[in-house]
Amino acid sequence: MNQRYNNPVGSDTILERVITLDTGSHLLFGVTLAGLSMLDPAVMNHPEVMHAVLAATLIGSHAPDFDSVVRLRGEAAYIRHHRGLTHSLPAPAVWAPLIGLPVAWLFGAMAHGWIVVLWSFIAVSFHIGLDLFNAYGVQCLRPFSKKWWHLDVLCLFDPYMFLLHAAAALVWLFGGLSPGPMFASVYGITIVYLIWRTIESKRIIKKLRRSYGTQGSITLIPSLIGRSWQFVAETDTAYITGTVRRGSVTQEAELSKTKPETYSTITKATMSTDGVRAFLHFAEFVHVQVNEKLDGYEVTWSDVRFWHNNSMPFSAAVTLDRDLNVQSDQLGWNKKSWEAPHI
Repeated sequence: MNQRYNNPVGSDTILERVITLDTGSHLLFGVTLAGLSMLDPAVMNHPEVMHAVLAATLIGSHAPDFDSVVRLRGEAAYIRHHRGLTHSLPAPAVWAPLIGLPVAWLFGAMAHGWIVVLWSFIAVSFHIGLDLFNAYGVQCLRPFSKKWWHLDVLCLFDPYMFLLHAAAALVWLFGGLSPGPMFASVYGITIVYLIWRTIESKRIIKKLRRSYGTQGSITLIPSLIGRSWQFVAETDTAYITGTVRRGSVTQEAELSKTKPETYSTITKATMSTDGVRAFLHFAEFVHVQVNEKLDGYEVTWSDVRFWHNNSMPFSAAVTLDRDLNVQSDQLGWNKKSWEAPHI
């Protein structure tokens, strides 16, 4: 299928998306984890410990995203390093004492410092776990592997989890129910919800494998309200994109695969740019488009995994002159934070 896709880059930065959606959710979960900690009498009966745990879970619930500071070095550096070491399996063991001990000392709760450290560990772990459940994913095996892992189960912002936890936090604020048992119920519901979403995603993947007879990779991106899923199914020769809604599969496009060994000279001339190197570090289903212009060429690298409405919003675009010298390159998302796909 020969089609042209318009993918201008940079209408919304990754940092803006993180601030507008991800941060609010993680901070809310920090509050509700502090409420859950009140199942422990040592927290419930000692105000200084309760305040220390609340501070620690608020900080710990956002600590892995402190790597956002690398955004100051540019979009390429951000894509390479965000959700890397700070989101790895060893990270909670490092974050927990770094957060918990100073907070316990600050609130005069050093006698129960291990409790504060424990809840710091839980908050960091919960953050990383939730990031693993969405389509963007994490490099959780750093520093041993730079492979991206993603379960494709949740949006970056899940409205159902947010509303559930926000409602419970408001009840706690206004003193409606005992916080420990209430938040135990909230987290029980959350776990059941995550299991159900995981089972549903596996069921849809099996359906797609039957539909297309492929053993290649299949990725899903859930819609914000969770009633439909965007998919990319990899066959031997193509990437097939579409939606699954109420059990019905709708194919939207089929893009032929281009293997790296068959890249044209024009395409290869862009691979030394920082933006394309960062893109290839993150992208999974790579589609390359070369457009000839009067004074040179424009090469657009796109990740088919984020296909939506006949466009691929995550791209690296490079312009070349006729002698294949790089004139400019851009990397980023051509979407706003509230627009699909919600990753």
